[in-house]
Amino acid sequence: MKRDERRVVSPWNIANVLTVLRLVLVPFFVVCLFVPGTGWRVAALAVFAVASITDHLDGELARRYGLITDFGKIADPIADKALTGAALVCLSILGELPWWVTVVILGRELGITALRFVLLRHAVIPASYGGKIKTVLQIAAIVLYLLPFVPGPVRWVVMGAAVVVTVGTGVDYVARAIRLRMVAKRARGE
Repeated sequence: MKRDERRVVSPWNIANVLTVLRLVLVPFFVVCLFVPGTGWRVAALAVFAVASITDHLDGELARRYGLITDFGKIADPIADKALTGAALVCLSILGELPWWVTVVILGRELGITALRFVLLRHAVIPASYGGKIKTVLQIAAIVLYLLPFVPGPVRWVVMGAAVVVTVGTGVDYVARAIRLRMVAKRARGE
């Protein structure tokens, strides 16, 4: 006879602490970005870089050491969207990034996050390889916008790639969600 040996993982673990740290860093990033001067711009970049590194690190630690919690499943995507969203909105307010780019990216991110919550009771659709590329491209594009003296065309090429991959992975996620929903209906005999 095999005993169920599920271990209970405390929500107060290093992976979740890093997620909360990322959320706490967002207001500091925003303040640094709005204070004029190259030094403050570099400070904003440093805060954004640290927060972005915690995004990778918290997921890695959670998977490697079995620290996955319900809190982490909910808080991690919220922290990701808060950081990216704050950067895009601030850059648009500063007139450095067109608003349509911010609206397209945030619209996709918020729409997919809402869809994830709706599907949560049926199943979890894992992040795709395209989703990981999307995240890397978004971070790279934002970093290029935060760095002083980067030529406009370089910024635009990377941001353009980020927008294309963001929209493409959003369409893919919706298609996977529809297929999952159809499979769930068939399994229930509807």
